[in-house]
Amino acid sequence: MKNLFNNFEAYLISILLALMTTLTCINVFFRYVLTQSIDWVFELNTFLFAWVIFLGAAWGIRIGSHIGVDIIVKNLPQEKKRIVAIIATLACILYSGIVLYGASIYVHKMFDIGIVCQDIEWLPQWVPRMALPIGYLFILIRFVEILFKLIKREQYNFGLADEAADALKNFKADGEAAS
Repeated sequence: MKNLFNNFEAYLISILLALMTTLTCINVFFRYVLTQSIDWVFELNTFLFAWVIFLGAAWGIRIGSHIGVDIIVKNLPQEKKRIVAIIATLACILYSGIVLYGASIYVHKMFDIGIVCQDIEWLPQWVPRMALPIGYLFILIRFVEILFKLIKREQYNFGLADEAADALKNFKADGEAAS
């Protein structure tokens, strides 16, 4: 169960991307072979893509793939890095909470208005827009996880990707492979 929660976003993103690809392939077949088009596929793919973006942001936080400017923080002692990371994480939690709150109000207003999607006429607009509050809920959860790791001293930095180290490692690996 822990593995499912830790990789929930990755599993769901994989399913959504497979669904988007399948729908697009079917629509291409309909368009170019049957000279017809499935009108609602583009709109549904747009909604699914929004889900992929917000779930992908949370997954990126979980695996530490987001980039950031940390040149000053990298030169600090370990304990000071942890303190800066705690402050940064608290700021991210605050921001995520504000967006989650605003997104919830937005989706609730869409629910109250009761409009439906343009091409998928049976689908209320609030359903695909749930990607925003649900995505930010996952983002918030991932930042809280980082905060607990920082407090328990299981982690000493914010968990950002280190592009320079990755580039040097890849450059070195490419140089060894060419030899």
